[in-house]
Amino acid sequence: MNESLSTWLALREPADFAARSLTLTRAIAKAVAARDPVHVLDLGTGRGSNVRYLSPHLPPRQRWLVVDRDPALLAHASALMAGRGDCRIEARQMDLGSLDDRGLFSGRHLVTASALLDLVSESWLSTLAGRCREVGAAVLFPLNYNGRSRCSPEEPEDAMVLDLMNRHQHTDKGLGGPAAGPDAAAHAMTIFADAGYDVRSERTDWMLEPREREFQRRLIEGWAEAAMAIDSGSAARVTDWLGRRLAHVAAGCSHIVVGHDDVAAWAPR
Repeated sequence: MNESLSTWLALREPADFAARSLTLTRAIAKAVAARDPVHVLDLGTGRGSNVRYLSPHLPPRQRWLVVDRDPALLAHASALMAGRGDCRIEARQMDLGSLDDRGLFSGRHLVTASALLDLVSESWLSTLAGRCREVGAAVLFPLNYNGRSRCSPEEPEDAMVLDLMNRHQHTDKGLGGPAAGPDAAAHAMTIFADAGYDVRSERTDWMLEPREREFQRRLIEGWAEAAMAIDSGSAARVTDWLGRRLAHVAAGCSHIVVGHDDVAAWAPR
């Protein structure tokens, strides 16, 4: 298991839970309320955060297929979900670079993926919408990065670093081509609407407080790394920015807002 990724996923889970749209969660739960049991597919499950958040809102009897390329993360997710009533978890290791396996979607009432759509291509999204429509599944895609982030106190290079980081979000992440990045939620809404879905979206920004020091530190360092990967010529300016930004974190005065959108959709009856 990638320990750095596992640590990052653990750090972000409280912020994810606080940000997610309860309105859209309840709407999706209502859309699948008659299913007994409800069959759910979770793509890119990581440590199982999406399962832990959604399972209390869904019908009591649940059958989850959770998919990720990291077998250790999958095992960790399954262990964390042990003993949750009639919520059965089947884990499948696979690379999600393509969605050719229609069997993933067969019999699914709900397809969900948390913090994934900004990493995939538009063509991948189109295939996903087609697969979901074929089986009549409702969908819920929380926490899609939308590019609208800000930090306080402000620094002169904030806009430059944000622009470079957003450009990095569009690079190929191995999921069908150049990633949708900050445009993911908008693309998903259009693609699923074109597939015949009723679509809803809500802003679900992270609101990070000074006490979340370790989380902020890792986030800022990730932004700096992404920015320098796009424009190595800006490395000196980004490094200076990073030092000042981390000093704000250490001083307990750093506030960060990271823009996200949740997207939910269901096929009309």
